Amino acid sequence: MENYQIDTKCVQAGYRPGNGEPRQIPIIQSTTFKYDTSEEMGKLFDLEESGYFYTRLQNPTNDYVAAKIAALEGGTAGMLTSSGQAANFFALFNICEAGSHIVSSASIYGGTFNLISVTMAKMGIEATFVSPDCTEEELNAAFRPETRAVFGETIANPALTVLDIEKFARAAHDHGVPLIVDNTFPTPVHCRPIEFGADIVTHSTTKYMDGHGAGVGGAIVDSGRFDWMAHADSYPGLTTPDESYHGIIYAEKFGKEGAFITKCTSQLMRDLGCIQSPQNAFLLNLGLESLHVRMARHASNGLAIAEYLSGHPKAAHVSYPHLKEDPYYDLAMKYMPEGGCGVVSFEIEGGRPAAEAFMSRLRLAAIETHVADARTCCLNPATSTHRQMSDEQLKAAGIPAGLIRISCGLEAAEDIIADLQQALV
Repeated sequence: MENYQIDTKCVQAGYRPGNGEPRQIPIIQSTTFKYDTSEEMGKLFDLEESGYFYTRLQNPTNDYVAAKIAALEGGTAGMLTSSGQAANFFALFNICEAGSHIVSSASIYGGTFNLISVTMAKMGIEATFVSPDCTEEELNAAFRPETRAVFGETIANPALTVLDIEKFARAAHDHGVPLIVDNTFPTPVHCRPIEFGADIVTHSTTKYMDGHGAGVGGAIVDSGRFDWMAHADSYPGLTTPDESYHGIIYAEKFGKEGAFITKCTSQLMRDLGCIQSPQNAFLLNLGLESLHVRMARHASNGLAIAEYLSGHPKAAHVSYPHLKEDPYYDLAMKYMPEGGCGVVSFEIEGGRPAAEAFMSRLRLAAIETHVADARTCCLNPATSTHRQMSDEQLKAAGIPAGLIRISCGLEAAEDIIADLQQALV
């Protein structure tokens, strides 16, 4: 599928049925898999052969869909997780341990910020957060000898800052660590971070990839480019024997192309079990088949609503990277020239009370914690998804109390605008 356009990959990648096999990806709704001999099963446990023995680790339905997402991102291997949060945790924890350090953009989803700054800190993993707009000197100053990963979001949720992927990749590689990019908002239809130097890409597949609010899930894709053996001292989990798998050395046995995902599956999924259900993976694939069509509409609706709000007297500081007056316009055009996503943020005049009154008057748009859905939805992050952050942290992340996040669905742009117009009284 390498030479096909991404539109074709959305429809056909990941699963090629043989003669007489199901045309649609089959749902393998089974917890276990049968073998004729213990010897055959033993080869799976020794990682000598590929196959399935327990769905907590792997399932064929999931692997078909993960292969499609890997093809869309231009990676060499992929895996599904139970949620986007699980994907980001696995991607980081797969190469970090107590005593490790992470450099992260400060402008990221509040749940991910909490994961890194609070939960992983309790595990002995520290983090330094930097502005996505930091200079290269400021970015390089954040690194420590124990830094093991750099993390950021292509388009941050909900601040809508755009990550300068090449700048962050350059710094990461200069310090011998991989760049992990959460590419949930633009999806690989509009941005493929690996092409700009990212090493690992994550997704909340719950969002645009599923696209219909039907199934929670996440995904991790490895570019297959980071040379773990060249930095062996920093990544012993990949470059030294794993005694829980008979002394296997992942980077030697599976190479750059497969070591990261194999370790993530055979260790973290084995021990933590954050697997996506086969049913959800099936629903996700249905969403992926129309992703290239839907993203164009989401992006055009997003731009139309952003342009409307930018001229409204009660809407201040409209954020949408593809608005020409947006400070991230140049980066958006560099990394996402065909469009970004359908999410628009603006600060309503009057702060938190005005925001709550505005949302109470909405009729078409629903108040939801969800985003990136076929249906338009709206949120005030300070009182919901980011409520665990202090005022100082909210300010640093570019999320004032009166910020409204609108996720433009697939409805007619004129109807979405009419709803906003009657609510902005």
